[in-house]
Amino acid sequence: MNWILMLIIGILSVALGGLALANPFGASVTATFIAGWSFVFLGAVQVIASFSAPSTGAKVFGVIFGLIALAIGINILQEPLKGMLTLTFVAGIMFLASGITKAWFGFSGAEGTPRLALFLSALVSMALGAMVLSNFPQSAAVILGVLLAVELISNGISAIALAVMTKDIDQA
Repeated sequence: MNWILMLIIGILSVALGGLALANPFGASVTATFIAGWSFVFLGAVQVIASFSAPSTGAKVFGVIFGLIALAIGINILQEPLKGMLTLTFVAGIMFLASGITKAWFGFSGAEGTPRLALFLSALVSMALGAMVLSNFPQSAAVILGVLLAVELISNGISAIALAVMTKDIDQA
């Protein structure tokens, strides 16, 4: 991929992230539909891939897990507001679990700057989880959209930086 295309993708990603921040509810609905369709697609792929598994047990478990993912996706697509609530709750729990895990790793072995970085990251993750869950279910209306916006902006900035670096390398 040439650097101009990467730059365009980065700019579009930052712009879409800005739009998502401007309308976090719309972005939350969009994120919910993306999650729903992802579950449907991945569930279908899992079911199909299961038939090539080497053992009967692997085939059975593959089909079961694929059907569960497919059912979750269909449910999210049929009931997007309920799906948004569920996804927001799961996100809050994941932030807390991530923070606890990072704090545990910080206590268990890192030294110096890595330990401080782990603790700071743990505090941020736990604070985010507490904020999401303490304002649940109201937070469901915007949190997924804000997370999508932050991800788009972060990816866009990375793509722009990579495009500039690639351009500099190509010109050297």
